[in-house]
Amino acid sequence: MNSFTTSLKAALRSPLLPFWLVIALLPFGRSSELGTVLCLLGVIMLFARDPQALRQHAGARLLLWLLAAYAGAALLSAVDAIMPGKSWSTVPALLRYAPLGLYACFAIRREHKLQALYVAVAWVLALWCADAWLQALTGWSLGGRAEAERVSGIFGADNLKLGPTLAVLSPFALWAARRRWGLPGLLLAFALVLGPVLLAGSRAAWLCYALVALGFAWREARSPLRFAGFCVIAAVLLALAGGIAWKASARFHDRVERTLLALQGTDQSIDTALSGRLEIWRTGVNMFMAHPINGVGVRGFRYAYPQYAAANDHFVVTTEACGVGEGACHAHQLVLEVLAETGTLGLLLWLAAVALAWRAWRRVGAAARARAFPVTLALGVMLFPLNTHLAFYSAWWGLLFAWLLGLWCASLFVAGVPAGEEEPGIRAGLFKRALPRKSLDGA
Repeated sequence: MNSFTTSLKAALRSPLLPFWLVIALLPFGRSSELGTVLCLLGVIMLFARDPQALRQHAGARLLLWLLAAYAGAALLSAVDAIMPGKSWSTVPALLRYAPLGLYACFAIRREHKLQALYVAVAWVLALWCADAWLQALTGWSLGGRAEAERVSGIFGADNLKLGPTLAVLSPFALWAARRRWGLPGLLLAFALVLGPVLLAGSRAAWLCYALVALGFAWREARSPLRFAGFCVIAAVLLALAGGIAWKASARFHDRVERTLLALQGTDQSIDTALSGRLEIWRTGVNMFMAHPINGVGVRGFRYAYPQYAAANDHFVVTTEACGVGEGACHAHQLVLEVLAETGTLGLLLWLAAVALAWRAWRRVGAAARARAFPVTLALGVMLFPLNTHLAFYSAWWGLLFAWLLGLWCASLFVAGVPAGEEEPGIRAGLFKRALPRKSLDGA
């Protein structure tokens, strides 16, 4: 445990703190933007001291290209947006992700700092899981009473993001457990995270966590036969956990019952099983067909929804989503969100970014890919297209996406050199001139 606490202390004493705060404060709404503001200040000081710093970091340049595609799609969609005020106000807000990611690229310069951040995030997830287990057993947590249908944990009953967030960030906890306690630690951590993910009731999170399990199984196995064996072990753990949750949790039982309605095969049963997603997706397709070039405008989905929805659409005639007469808040599917809100131009920019990221990932080498494994897997399951999603251009989920993207770009180009030495390609003392010396040397 000493190495774990040492890594946590290193993260809290070093320049990693502002970047880590984004994750630590995620359950508390917009307070997580405190980390973004601190990262912005750090980057301003960095470039004031060294205007040529960007030339020294390939990961920082990669990040800017990826964010240019992400924000560029939003910019093009705003030109003739259905709700111009909302779309145009969203575009400049996306620019705050650039200093957030740049801060990660320049602050995480050595492998030991990257690992310290991984461990620090794992500690945050451990707190979330412990709190969720407490709520499952007692009905109470740091976030208050449990929501009627799901365990909400530290996020609170009015903010049902525990499941998706925990599933997406789970690779950091599993990586840390594997590093500290080996394969037994990995399996134990998998089981301890699995409970809150299941009880949180998000079926998108269930799929994300299953993909995380497959990713770690392949990493451990490194051969098809062993991979099959690990998959069997994971399936047994999932079956046991699911069986226990089925018997012990009315919340989980009800979610599974609703999901099984899809087996009836009718449009109504499938739509019910998907919580009305079919209606949303049909309306999203209608939006894209009416605005195929650049969509209805970023974050304009809810405002365009009544115009393209069926007359008896559930989300228009009830207050269950965004309010009477507004409709669903977002597309609940990444590809459809991009198509409906940013059109073909937006999708092409996203695909170009994916191709650029894939090319960079392939070229950095096996050692760098191994260092980046937890964040690569987290991004992969977050972006997995055959799933339902939160809104990637929203303030909250977009921030988490940008945080992971910045960390990914940093991790690919971090230098694997011992602590106390400067890595090639980064000038010695780069951040030491921008921030207090004591806070950096502590790591």
